Amino acid sequence: MHAEKKRLARERLTMSKMVGMYCSARHDGSADILCESCQEFLDYAEIRLEKCPYGEDKPTCANCPIHCYKPARKAQASQIMRYAGPRMLLRHPLLAIAHQLDSFRKARHPRSLTREERMRSRKD
Repeated sequence: MHAEKKRLARERLTMSKMVGMYCSARHDGSADILCESCQEFLDYAEIRLEKCPYGEDKPTCANCPIHCYKPARKAQASQIMRYAGPRMLLRHPLLAIAHQLDSFRKARHPRSLTREERMRSRKD
């Protein structure tokens, strides 16, 4: 598997672990079986990840110049990350460290990319 595709798969896994931790602490869900609200959020986040205009060169959401989450979902993501982020280092240290390293990834706004650069990021 291509290294970048592994990175996006790891990002999906990180998000699911964070939502699972949040749901088991705040709702009636568990780390494996989410409540309806958390499952809807996770489904939404995965769709947004699939549709990211950066494709395989996607930065972390905190460093992204495009805000693709709706305001209510963005607030929900912030709440989940505020709770789960500090706990990730203890429960899932490799995912937490990898996410921190990904935060150094810089991204240019897609409108500033040339046509060839946009097409290359979609093909990878």
